[in-house]
Amino acid sequence: MKLTLCILSALMLQLQAAEQVFFAFDDLNIAWQHNLKLTLETAQKHPANPVLRSGLPGSPDHGHAVLYGTVLKQGDTFRMWYLGMHEAKIQKGQAPGWWRPMCYAESKDGITWTKPDLGLVEFNGSTKNNICRIEGEPWSMTRVNDFLSVLYEPDEPDATKRYKCAYIAHMPIDEVKGGRSKIGPNEKRWGSFVTATSADGLKWKCVGDRPANAGGERFEVSGLYHFGDFYYATGQLLSPWSWRADGSDIGRDMLAYRSPDFVTWSKAKAFAYARPGQLANPPVKGQQMHMGAGLWNRGNVMVGLHGMWQDAEQAPPKGKSWNYGVRVDLGLMISNDGVHYREPVPGFKVIPRGKEGEWDDIAILQGHAFVNEGDKTMIWYSHWNTGGELENMDIGLATLRRDGFGSLSRKVAEEEGHFITSTFTAKEIALNVDGLTPEAPLTLQLLDHLDHPLDGFEIKLTTSGVRVPLAWPKPLPSGKKFALRVNFPPGSAAKVYAIYLND
Repeated sequence: MKLTLCILSALMLQLQAAEQVFFAFDDLNIAWQHNLKLTLETAQKHPANPVLRSGLPGSPDHGHAVLYGTVLKQGDTFRMWYLGMHEAKIQKGQAPGWWRPMCYAESKDGITWTKPDLGLVEFNGSTKNNICRIEGEPWSMTRVNDFLSVLYEPDEPDATKRYKCAYIAHMPIDEVKGGRSKIGPNEKRWGSFVTATSADGLKWKCVGDRPANAGGERFEVSGLYHFGDFYYATGQLLSPWSWRADGSDIGRDMLAYRSPDFVTWSKAKAFAYARPGQLANPPVKGQQMHMGAGLWNRGNVMVGLHGMWQDAEQAPPKGKSWNYGVRVDLGLMISNDGVHYREPVPGFKVIPRGKEGEWDDIAILQGHAFVNEGDKTMIWYSHWNTGGELENMDIGLATLRRDGFGSLSRKVAEEEGHFITSTFTAKEIALNVDGLTPEAPLTLQLLDHLDHPLDGFEIKLTTSGVRVPLAWPKPLPSGKKFALRVNFPPGSAAKVYAIYLND
């Protein structure tokens, strides 16, 4: 039974990889528009939130269950990798002196979670806990301090490496083989970008004996994915380790490393994203992006949520932490090349922090935690009590219409509207659409690369749904690229969320 579920999971991943998605907010693949507007959606928080709570005293996630982590659905099981907290001061230095163990949870519905006793790591005198084991030398590489990105590759020939992960470990500088750059201050502990592999996602082994960024600058890695020919690791930096194009200072932004083989990583980094206010002249005071982004690989595009950080309006009161009063909401982003990201509507909050007194007020944190289940997109996130004692950090769930981050609809009601996609090849096309009626259908046409209509490829669509197949009168042209034109008639209430292309 388990083998069958694993095979089904692998097949689903392969099908997803073969599918292209043109989202309504993808202004490269749906660049040509007339009389249309983009409406982004705010995710609905689950009434049972928080769905995964921090543990009891003595547990590895006591007071601190944070989704600087990943959720995957494999077979009929949701699998979550998240961070706990152990306040054992490992060594003194600039960086945090605590260990955030890689914890593991499972669920059948994504709402009710269990924390299995894995029996892999001794903690407080017992192995009855949900800590995953990470092996490697030096020992400091195995100690997770921040963010955890898990990637599953069922086609990896080496079965012991089908799970891959990246995380931050704050290593003593004298344990970092390969040295460090002179850029930035001389730190006693170093923000290390560590990678590891696993056969089952529970027992891990570090890749090599040095961080992936040995010989470079510090790097707070927060993302890992395989896009095109490369593995990419995205993460957070700020000045003096990062800067604007003209060399001037910048707050927290997102940079990216790449690797062709998951072993050797580039020393050069790409500037992946900064919030618009960070790049303005002068920059918007206090605006930053927090911890890179929680990302979702949809094959032809990367979609994600990033932390929209805003500094406190006033300096913290005496005795309070430096980040007291910081506020963070989660905003939408997209990339078509896996390197450069943008916000479709800058400042829009897909998941806003809660109101004062709610469990997720103050600030919230993103993870790589997106699953399409039925007609819903499920997104998990967690709370951060900035300036607090890192207590009561729990994990919540928010949902959208399946792939319903945003939709295109007409701007002026009395006028027709339409859009034309970029060219593609496909054997099947489906639409994620709402608001259709027999009286006001959508008209769909296939066009050649010069926008000329293809003879015999025009249909009307009157059915709404999250994946409505388009029934053409004859098979789609084989081996040729074409574009899709979607026409909204006057009076139409149609909303188009996404186009699915299967080859």
